[in-house]
Amino acid sequence: MSKEKIDALVEGGKASAGPPLGPALGALKVKIPDVISEINKKTESFKGMKIPVKVIVDTETKKFEVAVGSPSVTAMIKKELGKDKLLKIEEGKRLEPGSIPLSTVIKIAKSKASITGDTTAKVKQVLGTCLSAGVTVDGKNPKDVIREINEGKIKVE
Repeated sequence: MSKEKIDALVEGGKASAGPPLGPALGALKVKIPDVISEINKKTESFKGMKIPVKVIVDTETKKFEVAVGSPSVTAMIKKELGKDKLLKIEEGKRLEPGSIPLSTVIKIAKSKASITGDTTAKVKQVLGTCLSAGVTVDGKNPKDVIREINEGKIKVE
């Protein structure tokens, strides 16, 4: 029983039969509309975000299964801010995309099983992404929030 895997990055609820999925699925002779429908059903709750998807096809029976990954931390931050892009530099000035509450940072950290460590370590990693993206947390620089966590001024649970 031979299985083929197709990895793709699709917009939540908006997979299509175009590249990269269509050609790869067509080569495996599976019913493309059925696969696309299943992907869209499973990614509908992630509208507006790019989601990693894995389609596993049994090449003999043509049966398939769809495994949906979780969106990147950056994609989740963008969604929370309602922005398409985060950090921008125009005319030599750094334009901050906005601020998110610490509770949102914690929610994002807890949703990411791929980040190793306890909740505090996960939160610090998400704060690092905020720093790189120019996003503040409760109006503060993410470095300051990390320092306050390290000093015990902020408890993360």
